[in-house]
This record gives sequence, C-alpha cells and structure tokens, in this order.
Amino acid sequence: MRWIRDQKAQQDQNRLYRNAILLTLGGNLLLAAGKAAVAAISGSAAIYADAANSISDVVYSLLMVAGLWMALRPPDLSHPQGHSRFEPLVGLIVTLSMAFAGFEAARNAYLRYASGGESIAMNLPTLILVASALVKAGMFTVIRRIAKKLASPTLNTAAKDNLSDMLTSLAAFLGVLASNWIHPLADPIAGFVVALWIFRQAFLAGRENLGFLTGKSATREELKEFIQAAEEIPGVLRVHHILSDYVGPRLMLDLHINVDGNKTLNEAHRISDEVIRRLEEFPEVDRAYVHMEPDDWED
Repeated sequence: MRWIRDQKAQQDQNRLYRNAILLTLGGNLLLAAGKAAVAAISGSAAIYADAANSISDVVYSLLMVAGLWMALRPPDLSHPQGHSRFEPLVGLIVTLSMAFAGFEAARNAYLRYASGGESIAMNLPTLILVASALVKAGMFTVIRRIAKKLASPTLNTAAKDNLSDMLTSLAAFLGVLASNWIHPLADPIAGFVVALWIFRQAFLAGRENLGFLTGKSATREELKEFIQAAEEIPGVLRVHHILSDYVGPRLMLDLHINVDGNKTLNEAHRISDEVIRRLEEFPEVDRAYVHMEPDDWED
C-alpha cells in the first residue's frame, strides 16, 4: 500500500511540474513575441525593456525544462541522495538570464534618454502592456500555488519573476502615458525603473538559490518548530542537538534525542520511527535522521 501511495504522490508531483512548465513556456513565448513586435513598431524604450525581459523568460523556461527533468530523476550510483541540487542550479542560471535582461533594458533606456526621448502613441503599446500585466498576474498566481505545493525553488523563482514582470509592465504602461501627458523623457525613465525591478528580483532569487546550493541551514524559527514537533512524540524527553542543511531545495535533519534508558530496543525503535515520520511531514523536510541516547547521556 505504501508503494502505491508513493507512486501516486510521484505522479501527482510530475503532473504539477508539467502544468507549471507548459504554462510558463507557453505564456512567455506568447508575451515575448507580442512585446517584441510592439517595441519594433512603436520604438518605446519602456516596451523594449519589457520585451527584453520576456525574451529572457523564454530562455529560462527552456532551462527550467532541462533542469527539472534532471532534478526529478531518481537516486542512482552517481547521485545516491538524488538529483535535487540540479533544481536550484537551474534557478541560479535563471537569475543570470534575468540580470542580462536588466542590463539590456537599462542600456536601451540610457540610449533613448541621451537622445532626448519621444512621446509614444497611446494605441497598440497601451493594449499590449495592459494585456501583459493581466497575463503575468494570472501566471504568478498559478505558479506560486504550485511552487508552494512542491517546495520548488525553481518554480518559486519563476513565480517571483512573473510578479516582477507584472509590476514592470505596469511601470512601462505608466511611462507611455507620461511620455504623452508629462514629458517624452518619461518613457526612458520608466525603462530605467523596469531595469531596476529586474535587477532586484535577480538578486533576491540568486541569493535564495545560492543558499540551497551551498547547504544553508533552516531558520531559527523552523528549527524551533522541528524541536517542538519531536518533543511532542510520547517517549521523547528532549532534543539536545539538531543539525539541518539543504540538500537541493529541501532540508535534511539530524537530531539527537534523549529517552528513558530502560526502554526496550523495540520501544526505542518505535519512538525513533515516530519522530522521523512526524518531521518528514513538514513539506520542506526531505529526510530526518534520529540518534537516540539515554536520558543522562549528552555528547
């Protein structure tokens, strides 16, 4: 029965990943093509910046497909603990793509600003930016929900990028309006705002994925939750040592717990299994290892 449950859970996980990939790739391809065409027609720096960001989104979507395919492979002799570290590695590559898009957006905005700028017609650019913001809002909502279910750093990075895209499309839209109502330089200034948003999101996503790759620990609040959960198991007197580190996007826990030294081996084994089961119920925990010691033993 447990094997059947594990198989079903794996199938559900693969289905969620597949849905997220199709939505991300399809949505980014559609938006990149539309924005690139509008940027070429209108000459808007703000829309050019937004189009550059969408093209980078297509690149990371393709990288995401390859990275998740590697990450979901089962453990083997070369990677006995699985291939989950490939996922934050892809997430880190995605941040580089985002940073390049930010650079291109800033470069184009500078050139337009240096030339004095120009007012952008409020027709097709206006429609494409509003449509882009709406599409990205929908993508952000769906991808974030899937990312939380799967505890996936790559999908979490993609969700953050979608949120950034929604906000930068709105900033570009305001730039088009302001180039007509206030001053032509408002358009390249909006392009700079777009670039800053992209750089900010790239930095935040890069920091998160780098932490997953370098084996960072859980937060103090999370460690307290793990200790409390373990100490609630009948037979556990206290947790006197806990160590955590990320193996890819999920945590590995190592606990030393004290129990009554007069417990039989069967009783101690049952307590250990209960602690492991409880800790691995946390969505961010991949594996838990428990070392049991008599009540008066601490190392």
